[in-house]
Amino acid sequence: MNLIPTRIAGALAIGLLLATAGCSSDPTKGYTLKSQYVEGVKTVHVPIWHRGKQVYRRGLEMRLTESIIKCMELDTPYKATGKDRADTELIGTIERVSQRVLSYNPDSGMPREKELTVTVSFTWTDLRNGKVLARRKNFRQAGTYIPPEPFGEDFFQGSEDVMNKLAKRIVEQMEADW
Repeated sequence: MNLIPTRIAGALAIGLLLATAGCSSDPTKGYTLKSQYVEGVKTVHVPIWHRGKQVYRRGLEMRLTESIIKCMELDTPYKATGKDRADTELIGTIERVSQRVLSYNPDSGMPREKELTVTVSFTWTDLRNGKVLARRKNFRQAGTYIPPEPFGEDFFQGSEDVMNKLAKRIVEQMEADW
């Protein structure tokens, strides 16, 4: 008795079963070749973001706005423009900026590593019909930096990484719902 054809047939049956297990009988569900961005939106007005009442660091709102525009124009089909020519508007507020020490140098007692967390709230609105396309409250991004020598990173350098990551995550929220 030859077991090789039986084993091959069994392996093919198992492979076919596994291949179809994740497939739906409805062809409209699953993968698509449609754009992942909102149809009909070409331009976005991004005014300078605001600082909340508890945020005392100046310039963060300018840096975040600049990062959002750069990230949006690099990663999406949307272009930044003035409000009078825009299809949509993305407005937001930096609600909170907090730092905490992650580790201390046991010899000096000085911070060895710090974590910076930035919390924002934003709304993306279609200016043509007033529909809210995305709204997020208490949207957070954290990052770490190393303040002591030899790296000697200060708050500005630590916050730059967080602002860029936050901008990327905000732009990801501008994708269409699945």
